[in-house]
Amino acid sequence: MQKIERTDVLVVGAGQAGIAASEHLSANGIGHIVLERNRIAERWRSERWDSLVANGPAWHDRFPGMEFQNDGPDDFVAKESVADYFVDYANRIKAPIRTGVEVRNVSRLDGCPGFRAETSENVIEANYVIAATGAFQIPVIPALVPETATLTQIHSSVYRNPAALPAGAVLVVGAGSSGVQIADELLEAGRNVYLSVGPHDRPPRAYRGRDFVWWLGVLNKWDMEATPGAEHTTIAVSGARGGETIDFRRLAHKGMTLLGRTETYLDGKLTFATDLTRNIRNGDAYLQNLLDEADAFVARNGLELPEDPEARRLLSDPACMTDPILSLDLAEVGITTIIWATGFSSDYSWLPSEALDDNNRPKHQRGVSAEPGIYFLGLPWQTRRGSSFIWGVWFDARYVADHIAKQRGYMAYTVPAFQETIDA
Repeated sequence: MQKIERTDVLVVGAGQAGIAASEHLSANGIGHIVLERNRIAERWRSERWDSLVANGPAWHDRFPGMEFQNDGPDDFVAKESVADYFVDYANRIKAPIRTGVEVRNVSRLDGCPGFRAETSENVIEANYVIAATGAFQIPVIPALVPETATLTQIHSSVYRNPAALPAGAVLVVGAGSSGVQIADELLEAGRNVYLSVGPHDRPPRAYRGRDFVWWLGVLNKWDMEATPGAEHTTIAVSGARGGETIDFRRLAHKGMTLLGRTETYLDGKLTFATDLTRNIRNGDAYLQNLLDEADAFVARNGLELPEDPEARRLLSDPACMTDPILSLDLAEVGITTIIWATGFSSDYSWLPSEALDDNNRPKHQRGVSAEPGIYFLGLPWQTRRGSSFIWGVWFDARYVADHIAKQRGYMAYTVPAFQETIDA
């Protein structure tokens, strides 16, 4: 008979969300186990390209309780150092993490509170389960271009460096942070690069001497709640080369060919939407509006921050904007690789169906599932814009841990024994 282990809370995943959950559960005196099927913060190590750095400076993209030891506050930390940070943090808080253990199924216990988790090692019964696996689990590659012997197709999570790709031109589909940074690296390596650009927000890397993460903070934009469609907004920002503003016109003037959204494929040819100029100008408008809000904040608060007119300057529209390419014969232009920077989907099929909606996505409010006792952490826009960022998930984890502590209090309540009143 298989031995059953019991714990109060089972946390699934030991990335930034799971470690934050462990810290707050411990602070509430709640016993728990954290299971991770790979290594701590595995995705930072094996599912990111070699030169990746954090998109925010070290003073901001961290947990409140510990700084990066080998990086300055304004540095953009390399991916391996980010992973090491989480390992060190987990050791510092003595998080009860077990690596190399996969959770295969979680089901509700019959006739009593709690859940049964079947893992690759044993069975664990827990009163509460936190799914801290995040939303970036399964790389998404659209079923658009068929596999051929002459064309390599990979997801951005598989890309490592320019030398690892076959010789030839490269098409990068998706111009969020990952897509544009990979495309820029390939261009710097001497590759002929095409970049398919969809709708996006384009913030300044810095303005008037302050990083954009500071501006989003003081303008209360990190605390914006989700609006329909907002959780899918692509943000083009980079910490590469010490941090710089993404400028699609600059990339085009350096030799990159910009395209609209990728639409169809037939007989070796891709077609693209006519939205390239609109997408870039909408990104420009986002940047200009943010600068306007920043200037108003400076004036209203009497801050002595230097003027920065260069941040508003726009380069001339390149030829690929004024005369957009709407169709591309891949072989004719020498494209041998397509990198799909098209995001991720999630897999929560291991959880009770009551915790998911009709599309098998988390059904929750601020991380508290519709299935009592199940919680989520690390979701984009879980409570606000900052939820899926390192520092943001730490605050969401505190809310989830406090909610569990509150529910434990209710469950611990017992009705006092009835005392019969005796008349004197």
